[in-house]
Amino acid sequence: SNFKIKKIFALPSWANDNKIPIETIIVSEDELQKISNLQTANEVLALVAIPDEHPFTPIKNTLILALDGIQDPGNFGTIIRIADWFGIKQMVCSQDCVERYNPKVIQSTMGSFLRVSVNYVDIEFFLQNIKQPIFGAVLNGQDIKQVTKPTNGVLIIGNESKGIRSNVLPYITNAVSIAKIGEAESLNAAVATGIILSYLV
Repeated sequence: SNFKIKKIFALPSWANDNKIPIETIIVSEDELQKISNLQTANEVLALVAIPDEHPFTPIKNTLILALDGIQDPGNFGTIIRIADWFGIKQMVCSQDCVERYNPKVIQSTMGSFLRVSVNYVDIEFFLQNIKQPIFGAVLNGQDIKQVTKPTNGVLIIGNESKGIRSNVLPYITNAVSIAKIGEAESLNAAVATGIILSYLV
């Protein structure tokens, strides 16, 4: 990836087993626990530089995932991980989505943040310039099992409790839903993303 590791903080056992050309600082288990955001620290922690920002340029002939107001860091990170699983390379997010480098987001991605490009944009402006199909996850759309797989386009996933905002809804060209069989009121945003992508990709 384009992320650069600046330093590594590791237990002696890890450092002995992994000889790499990056400055490695040996720490005790207690020291590693203090600098880690995890409840139980692992053997190693990397200090990584945040890459420089670049203007967003959509990759042609791909499906882009768009998030409208996702607030929960665990959900956000899990969605990045799901996108990585299904080969989605680019995500665009409304400006009020949770910060991509939030520690809980990074932890939830399980490393997928290194492979999925996350960009914050004006969602409306972005959608105005899209000529491909724009899929939107709503409660009253076409059953996702009946949708023909697209070769490109955008999939919009809305806020955990409010869904896709009313000012974004008019841009949707293909409203899609997951057929409900039981009595649950709604699905978790990350779970819904995974199910929909499993049919679209």
